[in-house]
Amino acid sequence: MTKKLFLFFAFCSTLIVNAQYTSVINSNRPGFSESPYSVGSGVYQFESSLFFRKASATPTFSNPQALGLNLLFRTSFISEKLELNVNTTLQHDKIAFKNIFESSYNTTGLSQLTLGAKYLVYTPKYDNKKDEIRSWKARHSFDYKRWIPHVGVYAGVNFGSILTDYHERGGVSPKVGVLLQNEFSDKLRMVTNIYYDYIGTDFSEFSYIVTGTYNFNDYWSGFAEMQGIFEKYETKSNIGAGAAYLFSENLQFNAAVRATFQQKEIGLYTGLGVSYRLDRHQDDFVEIDEFGNKIEQQDEVKYNENKGFFGRLFGKVKNVFKKKDKNTITINDGKKEEEITIEKPKRERQKSLIDVIEKEDKKLKKKATKAEKRAAKKAEKKTIKDEKKREKERLKLEKKIKKEEEKEEKRKEKERLELEKNIKKEEEKEAKRKEKERLKLEKEIKKLEEDLKKEEKDGK
Repeated sequence: MTKKLFLFFAFCSTLIVNAQYTSVINSNRPGFSESPYSVGSGVYQFESSLFFRKASATPTFSNPQALGLNLLFRTSFISEKLELNVNTTLQHDKIAFKNIFESSYNTTGLSQLTLGAKYLVYTPKYDNKKDEIRSWKARHSFDYKRWIPHVGVYAGVNFGSILTDYHERGGVSPKVGVLLQNEFSDKLRMVTNIYYDYIGTDFSEFSYIVTGTYNFNDYWSGFAEMQGIFEKYETKSNIGAGAAYLFSENLQFNAAVRATFQQKEIGLYTGLGVSYRLDRHQDDFVEIDEFGNKIEQQDEVKYNENKGFFGRLFGKVKNVFKKKDKNTITINDGKKEEEITIEKPKRERQKSLIDVIEKEDKKLKKKATKAEKRAAKKAEKKTIKDEKKREKERLKLEKKIKKEEEKEEKRKEKERLELEKNIKKEEEKEAKRKEKERLKLEKEIKKLEEDLKKEEKDGK
């Protein structure tokens, strides 16, 4: 039971509300985001990921394909709220140049080396709904305080001078960020990171990461993540999903797949990871019993909670043949003999208030479920009705637009015909004028010829 209680918190991408150290490994993988909590003092944690990325080459220089190993080392020894970490990546890149022609070459080296630290600034406190026994509604209602996030700050330094030429990005440069975490329930967590990276260089960028993590059981959890990077000349983004499996208290395996988007090109990113920690943590205060053993909180054991259908059935059959608490005695009264059955007195236990409340909770829950189903059905009908109404309005709008287009085409055709008619009239008028001038010119030429002939005749 103790191990199950420990494993219950296995796959939270963020930590427990009021503690830095957890009994099981708490890894940020397979996501890219970081929780605002540290691993706790005396813990040395390694988070590795083998990844492969492929996409189409983009104009000028790009990195369309990469195979690499990422390693994140985390530890805390100064303060429980402060964590120091080193994030580095060894990567084999394909560097491509695409313009009129396309060429490429391969290079291997470090693509990332960042030394950073994060500090937990603020931790909100939530109400414990399990302590509410007076109202089912209050016990099962959502605590809106959970919208208030845990807040941490991050500061780091990028060492670009020892990286490959493509990833250098201006040498040594600072990186700052804000780390937020919302715990909507014991199973659902959300982490939000906002970073300003490569400050003071020509490659400065803003980025955000939003990660949602859900614990399916004590061993398995899944996550969904969205990341956006805003650089000076381009914007990149990716969306991904994955799962993690807790093998032991100090070992976790994970896998993820992502779709990348860069300059209208879609790529694929896959990764497999392992997280392991060396736990040397020592509590400042340990509660022990009279024999010197550590006292750990245990849940109440319910011996019948794991019985299946047949187990419960055989239990009922067994109760049928169970010996009854009854005695039969014979009384002789002279000539009469009479048998009397005497039941043994029973001690009845008073019903527990918690049992009564739980029974009432079940009734109210069943009632609420029916009400939710009715509301969902009503909402579905309303949605279908709204869709039909929108479709009707859309068809009406299309018809109106089509009518307007036809009207506009007729008007343009009328203007075109009128313009052609005017042009034709002008051409006919111009032709008549030219014909009149030609006839006048011929008449003058004829008169001139006659005058010349007359002069020749007079001369002779």
